[in-house]
Amino acid sequence: MDFQLSDDQRALRSGMRDLLGAVFDRDRMRAAVERGGGVDRGLWRELGAAGFFALRLPEEAGGVGLGLPEAVLLFEEAGRALLPGPLVATHLAAGRVKGAAEGEAVVTAAEGGGRPVADLGGADAVLVGGGAGALAGEGLKVLAGEELEAFVAGAVPVRSMDPLTPLHRVEGCSVGAGASKGRWEGAGAPEAYPGALRREGALLTAAEQLGSAARTTEMALQHAGSREQFGSLIGSFQAVKHLCADMLARTEPARSAVYAAAVTGDPVEIAAAKLLADEAAVRNARDCLQIHGGMGFTWEADVHLHLKRAWLRAARWLTAAEAEEVLAADLDPVRPLYSGSAALG
Repeated sequence: MDFQLSDDQRALRSGMRDLLGAVFDRDRMRAAVERGGGVDRGLWRELGAAGFFALRLPEEAGGVGLGLPEAVLLFEEAGRALLPGPLVATHLAAGRVKGAAEGEAVVTAAEGGGRPVADLGGADAVLVGGGAGALAGEGLKVLAGEELEAFVAGAVPVRSMDPLTPLHRVEGCSVGAGASKGRWEGAGAPEAYPGALRREGALLTAAEQLGSAARTTEMALQHAGSREQFGSLIGSFQAVKHLCADMLARTEPARSAVYAAAVTGDPVEIAAAKLLADEAAVRNARDCLQIHGGMGFTWEADVHLHLKRAWLRAARWLTAAEAEEVLAADLDPVRPLYSGSAALG
């Protein structure tokens, strides 16, 4: 079986990179930082027109008709570009919330478990789990209109580590009625959605983390290849070489795990992919910052934005502790190496 990307998949990824380079270049990203984040409606519609949100909807429903592996490629590019907004929630809401597929509606998610809600102020709808009025067979409820207004009225803004992602905390938010089924059941994770939807959210977030990890690796290599110290490029120093090598050694296994989980859809493989991608994104951003030295700590450099977003994503959909519980629950019972009288003697 060939797991290499097809020509169509490569073209899809390249096209999304070109699009994001045109509609969300560094100047626009920095402008978004200065205004405190939030969703740019024009950008959202551009993404909708490109099929970003409707990618997995059937063609007869106005979508592109592709699958989770292709969605992972697009979200990887979004992670590289530090694209802000509730991309995952709006993508998952396509076909469920009117206007989400076209980029006309911004949809965020209340994950429960005391986690803050991202981009609530500019949202047209909020996905919550279970409860009365849930969509049939999905255990999922969409808050809009007066329900959304009441939900927002009870929200309190909280300081976000990521300047591109405004956060609100909703006290007493009762999500979690829709328990997952299958191999995630009983793993100890607070469930806000049906299992399949939550798993897809975790995988797409892992793809964003992968894109960020790859981008910070490139940034580190570019800086190491151009910055001189003591008359030599810093990339010639063994300590810097080791940091760059470690970054690549974290990124590529995470890439394999994310791509494989997108093909299989296996809950345990998705948990492993999220765990590896979170580690790669956070640790690569920290190593990239170290390679940049004092400049890496400045507001003008972009390294700190990748680190802050990586920290934020690591706490979304499936945390490291929850992923570890999923993996541990899948292990076979431990059996003694020896049995019988020989083990006692």
